[in-house]
Amino acid sequence: MATKKDNEPAISAKTLAQMKSLRTTIDKLDLHILKLVNERAAAAGEIGKLKSETSSDVFAPVREEEVLKNVIDANKGPLDEITIRAVFREIISGSRALQKIIKVAYLGPEYSYSHLASVERFGHAVEYMRVGSIMSVFEEVNRGHVDYGVVPLENSTDGGVSDTLDMFMRLPHLKICAEVRLRIHHNLLANCDQEQIRRVYSKPQALAQCRNWLSKNLPHADLKEVSSTAVAAQLAQQEPGAAAVASRQAGVKYGLRNLFSDIEDYPHNETRFAVIGHHEAARSGTDKTALMFKVPHNPGSLVEALDVFKSNKLNLTWIESFPARTSDSGKNEYMFFVDFEGHIEDPKVKRALSALEIHCDQLVVLGSVPIATMS
Repeated sequence: MATKKDNEPAISAKTLAQMKSLRTTIDKLDLHILKLVNERAAAAGEIGKLKSETSSDVFAPVREEEVLKNVIDANKGPLDEITIRAVFREIISGSRALQKIIKVAYLGPEYSYSHLASVERFGHAVEYMRVGSIMSVFEEVNRGHVDYGVVPLENSTDGGVSDTLDMFMRLPHLKICAEVRLRIHHNLLANCDQEQIRRVYSKPQALAQCRNWLSKNLPHADLKEVSSTAVAAQLAQQEPGAAAVASRQAGVKYGLRNLFSDIEDYPHNETRFAVIGHHEAARSGTDKTALMFKVPHNPGSLVEALDVFKSNKLNLTWIESFPARTSDSGKNEYMFFVDFEGHIEDPKVKRALSALEIHCDQLVVLGSVPIATMS
C-alpha cells in the first residue's frame, strides 16, 4: 500500500505501476541511445582515419553546421531546438575528440561570454586555454600554442570590438574559420540587497549595454571596468557592497544571487564571435566572407570601393571603420571591415575581389565561413 508524508498527496497503486512501466521504457531507450551514439562515434573515428591520411583538419565547421541543421530541421519535439542543439553539440565534440583533442584559447576566466561562446561552438571535449586579453588569444593562435581562438567581433549594441579589429590588422594572416552568434543576457549579481550596492563591476562593453538600466536602478553606484564579466563576478563575491554585471552561469560559479535578470537595454542584444585559426573553411552554400581593406585618402574612393559590391550583386551584412595603425602621409586613414554574403570560391565573389583590389591600397580576405544561426 502506498504511503505518504505529511502534506504530500497520496500516489495510487495504479499511478505507481504506470510510473514503473514508463521508467522501464526509459531505461531501455537509454541503452538503445547509448548503443547508437557509440556506433556514430565509431563511424566518426573511421572518418578521422581517412582525414589523417589526407592531412585534413579535424574541425570541419561546414560539416558540423550541416549535422546540426539536419537534426534541428527533423526535430518534431517535444524537446526544443536549444536542447537538441546542446545534445548534438556534445556528441560532435566527443566524436571529434576521438580524432584529436583540439586546443582553443578564449578571453577568460571561465563563464565569461567568450568562454560560453567557445563551449557553444566546440563543446566540452576540448582542451581550453583561458587568457587575459584578446591580444593574447591572437598570439596563442599565431604561435601555434593552440589550434583555434574565440574572440568577440561585433555586438549589436556597441558595434565592432576594437581590440579584435586591431589584432586583425596586426596579424592579417590569421583567418576567420567559423563564427558564433550568442544571445547576450546580462544579470545583476551580488550577495547583498540592491540598496546596499555601492560598486558595480563588469567589462566596459557590458556596462555600456546596460547603461540605461544601471542609471535608473543604481544611480549612486560606482561603475568599475574590469577585463571580463567573469572577473567582475569574482570581485563581487569577495567585496562587500559590490555587484557584477555578468552571465547567469558566472553567478552560479561564484555563488552570487541573481538580483535582476536580463538587464540589457536592448532586448535582442547579441554578440558575434569569430573563431580564428590558420585554415580556410570549405564552401557550404550559405556562406559569408569577411574582408578588411584600406582605400586611398581621396574624395570618392570609399564610394568607388563599395560600388563594387553593388555592381556584383553582393549583399553587405556588416561594415565597420577603424583607424589605420600606420599612415606614411600623416593623414587620418581608416581600415574598413566588411562582411558580405557569398564564399571566396563563388565566381561573382572572385570577380568582385579582383575589381575591389584596383580601388584599394590594402585588401585582406579574413575568411569565408558558414552563416551561423543564433545560439
